[in-house]
Amino acid sequence: MTQCQLYLISPLDVAGTFPDRLERALAAGPVAAFQYRVKGLDQHEAARLAGPLREICAARDVAFIVNDSIGLAKRLKADGVHLGQQDGSVKEAREELGREAQIGVTCHASRHLAMEAGEAGADYVAFGAFYPSSTKDAEHRAELETLEWWSQVFEIPCVAIGGITPANCAPLIKAGADFLAVSGAVWSGDEAAAVAAFARELG
Repeated sequence: MTQCQLYLISPLDVAGTFPDRLERALAAGPVAAFQYRVKGLDQHEAARLAGPLREICAARDVAFIVNDSIGLAKRLKADGVHLGQQDGSVKEAREELGREAQIGVTCHASRHLAMEAGEAGADYVAFGAFYPSSTKDAEHRAELETLEWWSQVFEIPCVAIGGITPANCAPLIKAGADFLAVSGAVWSGDEAAAVAAFARELG
């Protein structure tokens, strides 16, 4: 079984001192990927704010993934894109971003959506929310059995998301999550301490 890794999602506000916070977080423990998730900004502003963050990730060999926007991912030459169910198809993302791009798909609590994503060529699928989240209203609640089933049947990595903290992540790791996607648990306090705490749980 592969080692479960940390997948960091940005807060919605990445202006001001956020690049310094990202530096601190990435220095505090291993992080596999960073998802750039901003809402309500035009592409030009989103690209401007993303630039320094992408450089910080590249310097530490952390995959830089853009949330929702295939166009922005292409513009930034990001390592990949994370698609919600309304954000375009895996096929479209692959055509725009190329063979090497990491393409992930939000599958909520649905095995059916996950299998469809896998068949379409997604590089990973994301299930959630597993716990109540402070950063996003969760209309879907995923079960541990979904992670267990997926990890036993499919080779494609799965990501667990939704209200995950160092205190509640152990069952998800045990159930077979390949990645823990976290945001609020890191950015709502001391990011370095939070990443270090997750690192201890991930072993």
